[in-house]
Amino acid sequence: MISMKKSRRKFIIDSGHLALGLGLLGLSACNGSTNNLSEEEKAAIITASDAGLFFKISLAQWSLHRALKSGKMDNLDFAATAKNKFGITAIEYVNQFFKDKAQDKGYLNDMKMRAMDNGVEQLLIMIDGEGGLAETDDYKRNRAVDNHYKWVDAAKHLGCHSIRVNAYTENPSMEEAAKAAVHGLGKLGEYARILGMNVIVENHGGFSSNGKWLSDVMKEINESNIGTLPDFGNFCTKWESEKGCAEMYDRYQGVTEMMPYAFAVSAKSNDFDKNGNETNTDYMKMLKIVKDAGYKGHIGIEYEGSKLSEEDGILATKKLLLKTGKTLG
Repeated sequence: MISMKKSRRKFIIDSGHLALGLGLLGLSACNGSTNNLSEEEKAAIITASDAGLFFKISLAQWSLHRALKSGKMDNLDFAATAKNKFGITAIEYVNQFFKDKAQDKGYLNDMKMRAMDNGVEQLLIMIDGEGGLAETDDYKRNRAVDNHYKWVDAAKHLGCHSIRVNAYTENPSMEEAAKAAVHGLGKLGEYARILGMNVIVENHGGFSSNGKWLSDVMKEINESNIGTLPDFGNFCTKWESEKGCAEMYDRYQGVTEMMPYAFAVSAKSNDFDKNGNETNTDYMKMLKIVKDAGYKGHIGIEYEGSKLSEEDGILATKKLLLKTGKTLG
């Protein structure tokens, strides 16, 4: 397996700040969601390091999609925002926020320089809107593969280790989709391997949200640079416009099945109870699955809720990851 690149600069916080941060995290556990914390407590969460945990914390750009889509935030400011506003020194991009810049070396150099200036590691780019790599129609699938080449190049230029892709198809046949995914991912993976890059698949709806289906595809491909990105929350395998999610795969089983092939992990969060726990996912149970798989890489915060602001949702998720990670050791 192609190893993930080490951070350009290790994020070090003196032990006094770390102790203060974790102490305040414990004291505020029963105070409700992050929007009820004092400014001092928020500062403690920002300052608290992931040092000593079995994983490292990163920030997925989708957590700030409302600010980015509204123009309140610019893609070029993402690295500085992650570091200065949340105390996070590793980031995961989403291609739609710089969709026309994949081949703009000047723009990519600016992104890279801003990340380096802030001591932030660029981990991966999540690719959407470029076609499904499990399409059973040969033309659609091959076109999707071609559309992703430029993003492999862009991720390589930035210093990322992977691009996240979608194993999507409109074909209702699970077997035909699996065969197509093996071909599409394999073809893209061949190109990525030449550049020392990884291609990773997220459970992102349809068959890809079926953990067994996706893990079987990984077994069939059997390539060291093709893997998964387990997301704690994306396990709807069948969506109906009127009912919403009509079929849900067990999230804990799905993550367990995907973890042997994981290059990254996404900590999806939507809402929190009065004790700061995520209401849809048992983080203690989920992180134990991740730890038991021997994973020691980054877990990316992906706040997608609406009850908290994006800023408070990110901080609430970071607080929960720190608290749970400390408990697990």
